[in-house]
Amino acid sequence: MRTNDQPSSRWPLERALFALAGTVTLLSAALGGFVSKWFLLLTAFVGVSQWLYVTVGDCPASIVLRRACRLRSAIYPEAPTPSEEAPVGTVQERVTV
Repeated sequence: MRTNDQPSSRWPLERALFALAGTVTLLSAALGGFVSKWFLLLTAFVGVSQWLYVTVGDCPASIVLRRACRLRSAIYPEAPTPSEEAPVGTVQERVTV
């Protein structure tokens, strides 16, 4: 959500991943049924990639979509960039209660 509470017109990374995974799974199942059983390996690859994304936070498709389409994750926050971090040698105060 943007600061003015209007939904963005771009899909979040997770929605694009689900659409891509569903499309590839249906396509590979159809090709596996009509062309060659070897296309079912593509379905297995999609399943492994989904588990990778769930457990690690990245999969091959998410890396490509993040870099090529500049999609952002709605679930996993991004690490701060070096410009957002405190400069080297700066003392940061810690408040203890």
